[in-house]
Amino acid sequence: MHLGHQLRDWLAANDPAFSRLRQATRVTLTIAFSFVILFAIHIAIVPLPTITYALGILLSIQGGLTVRDTLPSQQLVTRLLGCVASIVVVILAALFVDHRYISDFVFLLIIFAASWGRAIGVRWNAVGMFAFMSYFMGAYFQPKLAEIPLVGFGSVVAVLVAHAVRVWLLPDDWRRDLLRALESVRGRVNQILVELAAAVSDGKLSEGERRALTQSEERLKEAVLMAESFVPKPADSASSVDSPDAEVAMRLFDIHLAAESVIVLSQHAPPSFALVHSVIDHDEALLRREIDSCESMEDKDRAETARALIWLDEARNALGELIQRGRSTGFRALEASQAASSTPVTWPKLSLDDPATRSSLQITLATSIAMILGLMLSRERWFWAVLTAFLVFNNTSSRGDTAVRAMQRSVGTVLGIVIGMLLAALVEGHMAAAIVLSVISIFLAFYFLQVSYGAMTFFITIVLCLIYGMTGALSFHLLDLRVEETILGAVTGTLVAFFVFPAKTRSILDTALLKWFDALRALLNAAFGNGSGMEIIQLSQKLDAAYRDVATAARPLGASWYVVKRPGHIRQTLAIFMACTYWARIFARNIVDSRDDPDGEIRKSLEENLKRIDAIAPKGSDCFFVQRKTPRTVGQNLPLSRHGKRLGVEMVGSMLDRLYP
Repeated sequence: MHLGHQLRDWLAANDPAFSRLRQATRVTLTIAFSFVILFAIHIAIVPLPTITYALGILLSIQGGLTVRDTLPSQQLVTRLLGCVASIVVVILAALFVDHRYISDFVFLLIIFAASWGRAIGVRWNAVGMFAFMSYFMGAYFQPKLAEIPLVGFGSVVAVLVAHAVRVWLLPDDWRRDLLRALESVRGRVNQILVELAAAVSDGKLSEGERRALTQSEERLKEAVLMAESFVPKPADSASSVDSPDAEVAMRLFDIHLAAESVIVLSQHAPPSFALVHSVIDHDEALLRREIDSCESMEDKDRAETARALIWLDEARNALGELIQRGRSTGFRALEASQAASSTPVTWPKLSLDDPATRSSLQITLATSIAMILGLMLSRERWFWAVLTAFLVFNNTSSRGDTAVRAMQRSVGTVLGIVIGMLLAALVEGHMAAAIVLSVISIFLAFYFLQVSYGAMTFFITIVLCLIYGMTGALSFHLLDLRVEETILGAVTGTLVAFFVFPAKTRSILDTALLKWFDALRALLNAAFGNGSGMEIIQLSQKLDAAYRDVATAARPLGASWYVVKRPGHIRQTLAIFMACTYWARIFARNIVDSRDDPDGEIRKSLEENLKRIDAIAPKGSDCFFVQRKTPRTVGQNLPLSRHGKRLGVEMVGSMLDRLYP
């Protein structure tokens, strides 16, 4: 029982809403059920060709990962379209099995179409992946036309089982996930307070304690982002300042920034143990005495730290009220905003001016080169090079992203083969043990997918080694060939990403930053020009979305392969943009409530901030490579003693100044 509690605590700490656990379980169960059903058909009704099982397994994975429609009915339509696409492309593979060059050309056309479909939306991205994987299997196993009806069983069973598992066995429930995520946010804040209390018990923080608090803040950030992802957004994207989804978002922003402020300020002026303890234990009497003490403090830095802790206590209490309301009402107020909206399909243009077309040509060229070079290595196993060259472009926005993904796949494959060969040797002749290890590896592969693509590749490679061992096909030559083909595909994809229609990381980041500065300028101009309350709130939401794009674009800059002297600067700069975004949103909320500015100070600050933006925006991503020193007096950067509209606009200016100190 104690071990069970420890496991649950570990899962909650690493997977706040158990979303990774649910996804891994879905994929594993879908593969298992599909295989069992196909095997039963094989034994009881009609023998099935090997490709049927291969399609069943691959499409089980795709059905669990790439089908991301909101409603079950939409998911079913996507899966059925994917099933049709799968059967059609397998028929094409069978038709051209004796016409090698035509077959390869058709494969490249399917790759182009699948890549192009990503820009249309999640449905066509899923259908494209179904088609790519199915033709991959068809070209590899070369079924005869007479076998197509039997081959189709693999596609149909995988699609129906994936839908049943997703909708009935392990359904989505945003209420449950949101509540778990909110509780996780509160739990991580409590953990930060406990760590801080232990750290300040002797009146100072060691370097190790500072690092531990920073890591705890990173875990809190992950929980906050996950919680935000579960909040239903209005179909018309027009949240009002008092709307339920805006309230949840602001509660999360408040507690996150308050916790971050406590950590930053405590590193310069540690709070008293008594104050931290009063916040942990909700000791109102002790907290009141500490507040009174703060107001009479001569040490301004320590006073700011105390105020930050009081702010964090208030934000935690507000979050607790939200959690309690969610438990009792099931977030009924949010349910109205969950209505699905029909997003119009935007078709890319077949033009080199269109990013989707350039990306599709880039991927098609990479896979064609990988195909040619892979054939030079092996006439039978060249598909591995093509598969790698195609997949390294998945979920990437720049050549830096592609390089990171290629490296992860290569390293994961090599390490997976080493461990997989050892495991296959250990369980040789023990089919049951090999099957159990395969199931565990499949589960771990998709549990860690959201954390590390390399980890997913590692565990999938172990599964392949175990399968080769069970079928008697395991050999060092085969695995060595897999490594060579994988590295070949990874290198090909990376080189094409860097030299053919390259999407440079800094160029992508410059574009994202330009949108962010434009969004901030528009927000301040609306406030400066007395824009309507709804207009200002919508502009603040656009600013928040623009920050997410900046964070995504900057991600490769912080990777270990990227040539920067201190990758920590990337995180520091993103923290400045995040704080500036937050204070701009706080200002937007407050300016909507009241536009009083008797002394003209707010208008003056707005003018100064607009001048700052005009001076900083043209510099683009240079701010990510600026040498900064942590300011000695942090209170100047986080003046928690003042409140209201003026605080928000002044904090925006303070954050902008920190980009180029």
